[in-house]
Amino acid sequence: MDRVFVDIHSHVVPSGDDGAQSIEEGLELCRSAALSGTGVLYATPHVWPMLPLPPEREEAVRANYAELAPAAAGIGLDLRLGFELTPAPPLLEEDPNRFRLGDLPAVLMEVPFHGSLSLAERLAEHIEAEGLVPVIAHPERSEAVLDDHALAAAMAERGWLLQINATSIVGYHGAEIEASAWRLIDAGLAALVASDGHRSTRPPHLAEAFRAVQARLGEGADALFDGRALPAGDRVDLAERR
Repeated sequence: MDRVFVDIHSHVVPSGDDGAQSIEEGLELCRSAALSGTGVLYATPHVWPMLPLPPEREEAVRANYAELAPAAAGIGLDLRLGFELTPAPPLLEEDPNRFRLGDLPAVLMEVPFHGSLSLAERLAEHIEAEGLVPVIAHPERSEAVLDDHALAAAMAERGWLLQINATSIVGYHGAEIEASAWRLIDAGLAALVASDGHRSTRPPHLAEAFRAVQARLGEGADALFDGRALPAGDRVDLAERR
């Protein structure tokens, strides 16, 4: 049975980050995503402290997206644009609307792999203060969360959406992170599963993770993969595709 997924985290638009390096590579990743069951894919180029988003970079990213999106549509994929923020003090002075996931009132941001979550919490609060919902990328990979899952629970209790990586669920990042991902899922803290797909060796695929979660949760898996947790619109119901 084929499924239609909503994937809110990928790096398929060339942006100067560690994702796709060309339109051709990006299109191959989009084709691979569509063939594996994704119907809506958000490209979320990194905004890192060492790779910020000055106007010239943003213009180039948006131009690459404008070239890639029609080609993706031609292969049955609805490609949308957002950004993935890595917490940094300058972002606390930015209007987070600039980084929204398409037209959604939501912004994707990651928590640091190492160290305190305090700056990430401040950034999430800044996003929230603008009436937007923080989507917290791969908390299961955070050293702080690995040490204390109550930190993830506290974020979820604030209404921030915890996004688990499909690669974590299937063991790509090791047994400890796999166990962390399942703990968040089993506790009902995870809101979304996304691919965080970067390249052909780490593609934007959700099907394997979906099968694993479905085996564990049954129909409860659907809600993690169809975008229904997102704050408005852009939902694609899981359905058989003929």
